[in-house]
Amino acid sequence: MYALLILLPLGSGKRSTAEKLADQFSPVHKAAKGFKTETFLLDDTTGEYGSLTLWESKEDIEAFRKASAPHLQKGLSGIAMGPPTTRLFEVYEPKV
Repeated sequence: MYALLILLPLGSGKRSTAEKLADQFSPVHKAAKGFKTETFLLDDTTGEYGSLTLWESKEDIEAFRKASAPHLQKGLSGIAMGPPTTRLFEVYEPKV
């Protein structure tokens, strides 16, 4: 399993904007091949918001990122204070 972390610099006090983006992108995540679950992250003090999604495979994440990139760029146009930070992680699940 793999995790995709996306952090968006929107600026402080933009919680409602971040919630709208989460509501907009949640159905897109859920419809994607290999999607498992999502958690949205909010830090209204620092103005950083994001999502942590889990996927069945690295290939599923890459396909999702390629297909959703134009939608993400359009959704963030005029809203974000800079480019999103993205990180891909392999998930380890303890055997105990």
